[in-house]
Amino acid sequence: MSEFASKKAKRVSDVPQSGIRRFFDLANSREDVISLGVGEPDFPTPWHVREACIYSLERGHTYYTSNYGLYELRELLSQSYRKRYKLDYSPEDEILITTGVSEAFDIAMRAIVDVGDEVLIPEPCYVSYAPCVRFAEGNPVYIPLSQVDFKLRYEDISSKTTEKTKALVLSYPNNPTGAIMRRGELEEIADAVVEHDLLVISDEVYSELTYTTKHTCFSELNGMKERTIILNGFSKSHSMTGLRIGYALAPYDVIEAMMTVHQYSMLCAPITAQMGAIEALKNGWESVESMKREYDRRRRLTLSRLRNMGLPCFEAEGAFYAFPSVKETGMSSKEFEERLFKDKGVVVVAGETFGPSGEGHIRCSYANSMEKLREAFDRMEEFLSRV
Repeated sequence: MSEFASKKAKRVSDVPQSGIRRFFDLANSREDVISLGVGEPDFPTPWHVREACIYSLERGHTYYTSNYGLYELRELLSQSYRKRYKLDYSPEDEILITTGVSEAFDIAMRAIVDVGDEVLIPEPCYVSYAPCVRFAEGNPVYIPLSQVDFKLRYEDISSKTTEKTKALVLSYPNNPTGAIMRRGELEEIADAVVEHDLLVISDEVYSELTYTTKHTCFSELNGMKERTIILNGFSKSHSMTGLRIGYALAPYDVIEAMMTVHQYSMLCAPITAQMGAIEALKNGWESVESMKREYDRRRRLTLSRLRNMGLPCFEAEGAFYAFPSVKETGMSSKEFEERLFKDKGVVVVAGETFGPSGEGHIRCSYANSMEKLREAFDRMEEFLSRV
């Protein structure tokens, strides 16, 4: 054991390694592997966005930007939210450009959470939420969601709220389940937020990938703009994962607090990626719609194949994940994950990775070609026929 091992901060030592990261290694460990594990678009970043990044480098744009991010990018985001959601966010002091949504969530926690504050996290959920709360020295409080539809309800919030509760995390469309929430359902959540005087961190990075209805931005709801930090980015919608561009929209005092952390830790998001994001907002929406149509084709294939092979799966309506039950196989989600990979070279993610409520399920990402999806499901069907 090194000298450092015994001196790590407890809040870090108590947090396990991410249950998702190892799937990057698994996917490269065998030549015949098909990965339905990692939530990354298989589409290349649109050429016009890459070209904008290249051109910015050719012009020598390699300098720091404002801590808030390029003003043009913030102005375009402000215009976009005004046009699409009738929301007014000032590009001056209510929008912060971050290095991905992951950084935005991290600094949001550090900006609003004091030692001992409780943050409500509906689960199954994305793996980084609870660790970021702990790193901010707060206490994550899990809300187990119904496995019928994986939607949050008014009474779920009321049953978990105490005098220490400060905030609620929302994530719809949801990773890992693919669940969405419609406007009427979110209005009930808004009622609970007001009743219990909560702040809301709404991770809407999959907002463009909603297939059966229009996405509702949580800040649209009556009285919620003043209470909500909207987090979003370009990774999923514009297939720009490696460029690491996210953003936060919130009242100016919250953005100022987040920017204080951001300026001392990250300083600013990379200017090359910010230039790409500007191009994406100006000219990238046709590509978004094209990718969305293809994801919807894959979604329907995925749900059909999973159900036909005897794995019950509720109607995932957003993101690019399905969350079928594997309970009838008699295996735990972890056992299913490991045996399927060992026997058939297909990578899925055990539901328990996303919290106890995910046990008995697996996450299947359909951010892959139709050809590979069909091959993966053929292999999975063969696997199930033997077990």
